[in-house]
Amino acid sequence: MTKEQHWFDTARFGLFVHWGTYSSRGLEASWPLVGGIRAFPYGQDLSVADYYRDATAWVPPPGAPREWLRLAKRCGMQYAVLTTKHADGFCLFGGEHARFGIARFAPGRDLVGEYVDATRAEGLRVGLYFSLPDWHHPDYPAFRDEMRPYPAISYPRPAADAWDRFLTDLRGQLTHLLTAYGRIDLLWFDGGWERRAEEWHASELEQLIRGLQPQIVINDRLPGVGDYESPEQALPRSAPKRHWETCMTMNHSWGPVAADHEYKSVRYLLSVLTEVAGAGGNLLLNVSPDGEGRLLAWQRERLEGIAAWMERHGEAVIGSERGLEPWQFYGPTTQKGRRTFLFCPMRPQEFVVLRGVHGRRIEHVRTLGSGMELGFDLRLSALDRLFGRDPVCDAVIAVPDDACDPLMTVIEVTERAAP
Repeated sequence: MTKEQHWFDTARFGLFVHWGTYSSRGLEASWPLVGGIRAFPYGQDLSVADYYRDATAWVPPPGAPREWLRLAKRCGMQYAVLTTKHADGFCLFGGEHARFGIARFAPGRDLVGEYVDATRAEGLRVGLYFSLPDWHHPDYPAFRDEMRPYPAISYPRPAADAWDRFLTDLRGQLTHLLTAYGRIDLLWFDGGWERRAEEWHASELEQLIRGLQPQIVINDRLPGVGDYESPEQALPRSAPKRHWETCMTMNHSWGPVAADHEYKSVRYLLSVLTEVAGAGGNLLLNVSPDGEGRLLAWQRERLEGIAAWMERHGEAVIGSERGLEPWQFYGPTTQKGRRTFLFCPMRPQEFVVLRGVHGRRIEHVRTLGSGMELGFDLRLSALDRLFGRDPVCDAVIAVPDDACDPLMTVIEVTERAAP
């Protein structure tokens, strides 16, 4: 990305969609076929044959993405990312290099195309997830049961001619994805750890990608390439200096795993969203539709709750800049011009304190959701009260009970315009 303002800089919120042949059976995406890994405690352990046994029969009804994207729009999300091909190698798109996928087993269907159309219809940016490893491709080579446990960085290397054939298919698939659907805003790689940058021909891939889509944003999971950092399932201890996005599930699983009931609440998810926004990052929140493409009821319930809160408070999140220093307020903060937004993850009791500000510049304070004006007092030293023209001090903001939001209160502090 250039140094100029970019849409990704302040997008703050996006939708991640894990959807594939595994969805119809309630599986974790891809990982069961390699025996699962500890990162996914509810992931299954299946033989390779069992994992793939119903892949050719998966044909979801048309139009499923519309539900996801309409709700994403209501949540204030600015972009979406769909798993076009996970590590199991099943392609949700067509083309001569996508020999294992929906276009072969259901001629005429293009699930990526349906997703792109639905995303654009809601005015969201289009992102595509693409797994670099392909555990089904014979030249990768395909994963076999006797290769367990998952070999990670020691994944078998094929002969040079086989690897060239695989890279030809990989480049062909990427070329299709980046030419068949118009402008693509973001490319989300995964699995790059299985090979070195030189093996992936990473620099050549980047040249191909940016040649086809000059404005595209690329994450950092193709070794040696990337416009932003992409931590997973957690927030960094300190905000990265460059652009960043954390991807997160609503429980422990990326797929629609029925045994995983450790659901995160709406309040929990909002606390993550506001912390990420306050630190200048984006949250890519995952959903895992079932095989028919329907959102799971508990995931829909959480998105509905987020949407309702964002209708009242989204202005403080979307398009915001990184907030104040952590010591200045006990919750996350964001900024827009002369306005500072204070997020209160704990319900205010009588008052809150905003520290280290030019208190005499404050013009007014209000709750964002209700617009209720709040009184405030400045905590000044005696000398500052006598002689300080524009002292740095604390603002003690009164917050009555009826000003509080049931999920998370947001307070807007507006400064006077510069003279």
